[in-house]
Amino acid sequence: MNKITREKVLNSLRRVNDPDLNRDLVTLNMIKEIRIDGNDITVEVTLTTPACPLKDKIQSDCIEEIKADFPEAGNINVIMGANVTAHNDQIKSAILPGVKNTIAVASGKGGVGKSTIAVNLAVALAKQGASVGLIDADIYGPSIPLMLGIKDKPRVYQDKQTMKMIPLENFGIKLMSIGFLVEDNAPIIWRGPMASGAVKQFMSDVQWEELDYLIFDMPPGTGDIQLTLCQTIPLTGAIIVTTPQNVSLLDARKALHMFTRVNVPILGVIENMSYFIAPDTGTKYDIFGNGGGEKLAAETSVPFLGAMPIDPRIRVGGDNGVPIVYDLPDSEHAASIIEISQNMAAQISIININKASSPKLEIEIGD
Repeated sequence: MNKITREKVLNSLRRVNDPDLNRDLVTLNMIKEIRIDGNDITVEVTLTTPACPLKDKIQSDCIEEIKADFPEAGNINVIMGANVTAHNDQIKSAILPGVKNTIAVASGKGGVGKSTIAVNLAVALAKQGASVGLIDADIYGPSIPLMLGIKDKPRVYQDKQTMKMIPLENFGIKLMSIGFLVEDNAPIIWRGPMASGAVKQFMSDVQWEELDYLIFDMPPGTGDIQLTLCQTIPLTGAIIVTTPQNVSLLDARKALHMFTRVNVPILGVIENMSYFIAPDTGTKYDIFGNGGGEKLAAETSVPFLGAMPIDPRIRVGGDNGVPIVYDLPDSEHAASIIEISQNMAAQISIININKASSPKLEIEIGD
């Protein structure tokens, strides 16, 4: 009789790969625990993100491989958990020390729906179990307060040594925006260094505590705020949002190349306003052209994370302060943003795992 042991079960699991990371679960240290009770087997698997798009496949593969080696096994229970991988440089940083990953959501120009994407990505990740923060880095045009339905002002925490703002919370995410600190119709008439300084304060003077992902909703362009962010913290990566239209793609390329130039990895391209489907006829209209985002991703050799269509309900959700991924969770568009968030999380895991396993070159200089 083939006795079931922990070592044998572990060997079975060596045949199960994480398809995104291209390595087996044992090598990736994803097997948290194996418990054997007679012929019953329980395995706890810890993935690199709760937003893993292949969670169900990995779970079924584990069961299949254990059954193949132990056909006499009784109940095989594979429990799926997650512990988000941290960007090594960020977790060691003096600024935002409890934040595992920092992501810039950027575009070359305004009007492409970048804030809509940033908000819905943050809510989508939180819905899947991640701890998420969102900084509105668009100092001159803050939209997070409206899009997330918040009118409160942040409280201040103070002790003998420090004074920090407490981020506001809604839809499971922690938030900070200049819009929380000024009146609705008050313009921000600041020069670049002041605006950049505000973003730095949102990082250093806010009590963020521990987060899996901190998303920055960037202003359009490639100016002071973008450069300040890249110089202040080691960003895990940047996402480029564009429409299919050539005029948008032209500026999206510039944004992409800016981040590449300052050694920030590109997590991928998202095409927003990709198409419109008429609700009465079902006819699809490519209002701004088609395939531009995929083409940009292909020509720059970065991942294409997905496409979001035009839909009045997305706009209504933003205007009413209830993101579509929360308001209409069963809609096709909510499913699209969930998939995009999973693709983004997978790219972050790939970057972090590869960075952690890269060989370190040490040079010793003799006498």
